Amino acid sequence: MRVLGSAVLAMESLLVGFALLLAMDHHGALLISLGGLLAIAILLTAGLMKSMLGWYLGTLWQICLIAYGMVVPAMYVMGALFTVLWLSAYRVGRKGEAMRAQLLAEGPPPPRL
Repeated sequence: MRVLGSAVLAMESLLVGFALLLAMDHHGALLISLGGLLAIAILLTAGLMKSMLGWYLGTLWQICLIAYGMVVPAMYVMGALFTVLWLSAYRVGRKGEAMRAQLLAEGPPPPRL
């Protein structure tokens, strides 16, 4: 769960960085600075994925990523796409952790002869 979430957040950080290049031509320093802060916040949140705080902050950043579509309209589509990836990472990660816990509870497999 942690690895998938961190990967999605790292890719989102790169996405916002590239969106800043598009925003530089048409927008002022305030909106570009907000985008830069968003990129840094997303990247720092990737390190917090060990706890649920990371998932809560990541969900907040998903909303901010879609809202950045007001600055760069393509971010509406990309934000929605990454939100689907975020939800998938959470769901698949939980299933993977449940399977791992079940395997650990069963113990090691018997040796093959």
